[in-house]
Amino acid sequence: MRRLSYLIAFTVAASAPAAAQSMQYRSPAGVVYRAHVDTGPVARAKHALADDPQNIQRFIQLGIAQSSPRQMREAVQTFTRALAIAPNDPMLYRWRGHRNLSVRNFDGAMADLTKGYGLDSLNYGILYHLGVLRFVRGDFNAAADAFARAQPHAPDGGELAGATDWLWMSLERAGRGAEATAMLARRPDNLPTTVAYSKRLKLYRGEIGPDALFAASDTSDVDVATLSFGLGNWYLVKGDTARARAQFKRSIQSGGWPAFGFIASEAELARMW
Repeated sequence: MRRLSYLIAFTVAASAPAAAQSMQYRSPAGVVYRAHVDTGPVARAKHALADDPQNIQRFIQLGIAQSSPRQMREAVQTFTRALAIAPNDPMLYRWRGHRNLSVRNFDGAMADLTKGYGLDSLNYGILYHLGVLRFVRGDFNAAADAFARAQPHAPDGGELAGATDWLWMSLERAGRGAEATAMLARRPDNLPTTVAYSKRLKLYRGEIGPDALFAASDTSDVDVATLSFGLGNWYLVKGDTARARAQFKRSIQSGGWPAFGFIASEAELARMW
C-alpha cells in the first residue's frame, strides 16, 4: 500500500510541470497555447533579480529570459513590476508593449508603445513594434511611417531586414507600390543576415520564386509562421486571394503563435471573412 502511494505521488509530481505551464493565449478558434518548461535561464534570471531587486536591467533580463519558454504573460508582469520602480524608462514600455502584442492585448500594447515613443522617439524597438501593431490593425500608412523611422536605427542585419520587409509590405498594402519598389531598389538592407526576412526580401525583389522561399531546414514553428505570412501577403498584393488565404492558414497551423507572421495572419483571415 505504501509503495502504491509512493508511485501515485511520483506520477503526480512527474506530470505536474507540464500541467502547470500557464495558458498564454486562446485563439479565436478556441485553441489554447501554453508556455513551455523553463530549462534554467528563467530561474537564473529570477535569482539574479532577487539579489538586486532595484536593478532595472535585471528585470529586463528576466523578461527576455521568460520569452524563450514563451512565458509572455509572466514577462508582462515582470515589466509591470519594473515600471513601478522606473515609470519613465522607455525600454520598459518597449518590452511590455512587445509582450502585450504577443498575447494579443493590442490596446495595452498600443498604450505602452505610444508612451514609450513619447519618451524616446528614436528607439528602434518601440518604432518597429509600433509598426507591427499598426499593420495588424490595418493602419498601413501609419505602419509604413513607423518602419521608415525604425529602419535607420536597426541595430544589426537581422533587424534591418525585418524593418525593410515590413516597410515594403506596409507601403504595398497602403497602395503605395511605386514607393515600395523604389525603397527596395535602394537596397537599404545592406548588412549580412540569414533571418527569414532576408529570404522574403529576395521574393519581393524577384530574385527567387515562391517555390524557393522555403528550405528543407525551415521546420521551426516560428519560421513556418513567418515565411508563410510573407508569402501570403505577397500573393495578396498580387491579387491572388485564394493562395494568400491558404498561406495565412498555413502560418496559423504552424503553431508558432508568438510570431508576428502568425498574429498578422490571424488579422488577415479575419479581414477576409
